[in-house]
Amino acid sequence: MLVSRGELIEIGGEFRIPDIMAASGAKLVEVGTTNRTRLSDYKNAITGKTGLLLKVHPSNYRVVGFAQQPSTRDLADLAHKHDVPLLYDLGSGLLRRSNGVPQEEPAADEALAAGADLVCFSGDKLLGGPQAGIVVGRTDLVEKLRRDPIARAVRVDKMQVAALETVLSAYTQGKQHELPVWRMLREPASHVRERARALAKSLDGELEGASVVECESVAGGGSLPGFGVPSFAVRLETSDPERFAAHLRTGQPAVFCRIEEGAVLFDLRTVSPDDLERLARAISYAMESDDGREEE
Repeated sequence: MLVSRGELIEIGGEFRIPDIMAASGAKLVEVGTTNRTRLSDYKNAITGKTGLLLKVHPSNYRVVGFAQQPSTRDLADLAHKHDVPLLYDLGSGLLRRSNGVPQEEPAADEALAAGADLVCFSGDKLLGGPQAGIVVGRTDLVEKLRRDPIARAVRVDKMQVAALETVLSAYTQGKQHELPVWRMLREPASHVRERARALAKSLDGELEGASVVECESVAGGGSLPGFGVPSFAVRLETSDPERFAAHLRTGQPAVFCRIEEGAVLFDLRTVSPDDLERLARAISYAMESDDGREEE
């Protein structure tokens, strides 16, 4: 199996491409360098024993500057010339091109159209479904994977299948915008600002120093790294932001916030109007607990 040195990624939980390949029994052959890999590097490394070309999209980091990677089309042509398949690991799960997503983020349908024989990606993240691993592509190869005993051991359960069916139905019916991840990514910042103002107003009188500020929402390190969406947050100053955030995380309901420049920020992009009252109560309770500990 051939893979670029610039694509030997590590994902959450310290799972690394080389370790996964070693566990599968495959022999991993690295080509190119960390920042620049040419098509000729793959050509020079292919032998009669090569069984697969692997392309991995760096969905949780970016290589910029003096960097180079061959296109999916060129890799597919090379792989097919030598009668080996091309597997493209997209990572983040962008099913098809969508407004508001960076052009450098590859889509599954585009990868298949460019000649990739198999494409794998996450069921959550940008797809917007449950956590799962999805493989699409050539029927014969997918069927071969399906018949492998390991496939049965790691298959998803009926609840995940039902959730995936619902999500994929939304795509086929043109209702992708109704999925939470896409609704949050595309919602106008002005709507988020109104929720931030409502939260700040509900906290007024109970907590001093709550103000509405502009901020930037991010999809997460595993989905669209370095890509931000304009948003609004409620900024709250506390004597110990780290301790206050810990109280919020361990409360009921648990609340996750950000700490920036010594203050706590609550980005309202991922908070629905129906949850504002519960969020306000959780913040007030965490502040009371924080004040109580200080008095002790």
